[in-house]
Amino acid sequence: MSTVNIHEAKTHLSRLLEAVVAGEEIIIAKAGKPIAKLVPIEKPKRKPGALKGTFILDDAFFEPLPDDVLDVMETGYEHDPLRAG
Repeated sequence: MSTVNIHEAKTHLSRLLEAVVAGEEIIIAKAGKPIAKLVPIEKPKRKPGALKGTFILDDAFFEPLPDDVLDVMETGYEHDPLRAG
C-alpha cells in the first residue's frame, strides 16, 4: 500500500488508477494525514441457481389473462360500455 499527497494524486491519477486496477491500494494524504483510500471495486460474485426453490410459480401463472385485464393493458383504461366505439 503506497501513500501519495493530493498534488501527486491529481498529477498522476491515470497511473494510480492503473495500479489500483492491478490490485494495489493507494492512500491519499493531505499534509501527511491520510484522508482517502483508492481501492478496486469488487464485482459481486454471482452464483448460478442461488435463488432456486425460493419461490414457486403456480400453473395459473401460465394461464391467459382475463379480457378485462388485457383491455386495461392495451388501452390504458378499464372497459366502459359508455365509451364503446
